[in-house]
Amino acid sequence: MTEEVDLCAAPGWIEPKLRAEFPLLGLDWVTVDTRRKDSPGELKRRLRDLSNGYRGENVVAIRQQPVGHAYRVFFREIGLDPDVTRPPLERAGLDRLMHGHFVSRGLLEDALLVALIETGVGVWALDADLVDAAGPGIRTTVDGDRLGATEYGSYLQAGRLVVADAACVHAILFGDAAPGHAPTAQTSRVTLFAVRVDGVPAIHVEEALWICVEALNAG
Repeated sequence: MTEEVDLCAAPGWIEPKLRAEFPLLGLDWVTVDTRRKDSPGELKRRLRDLSNGYRGENVVAIRQQPVGHAYRVFFREIGLDPDVTRPPLERAGLDRLMHGHFVSRGLLEDALLVALIETGVGVWALDADLVDAAGPGIRTTVDGDRLGATEYGSYLQAGRLVVADAACVHAILFGDAAPGHAPTAQTSRVTLFAVRVDGVPAIHVEEALWICVEALNAG
């Protein structure tokens, strides 16, 4: 029997000019102990059940659903074409159609995927040892910013929205983590974060993080 998870997510900071432009933009995060490993049978079955109930019509309907529509609108507001750079749930839905099912890729990946499918809210993971204790937030890049914590990180064009802390840029907003910042087999703690936009209820973001933490604890 899985113990009930007490989630204590924290609000991330938002750059003031972004807060002024997008008052409902938010980032919530939580750090949890974990190790990358194979998913337990229960989580694999949960993913398989979601696959069986998720078909072509579900993928087509995503953009008309409130949460899916909200992310598409926000993508356009920040200069991303959601038909080219797909919001997370649409991308996962297309991947399911391509493979015929949701593919199990390990405990952490499956936890993130289940949370996304069940809530429509994407959750990303970082190696917590690389994240400042104050936690991540969202800001706009400036000249000289690099993607990642080392001098080998690629330079970023000014004006991009990124997930960062006081020390470095960890990821492009809605994109993959910087090289070396994603959890590995040696990672013992992960920082999970989810992004809220206008039209996405805060409870959905909290639930997405809760699903991830519950799955990781159960694993």
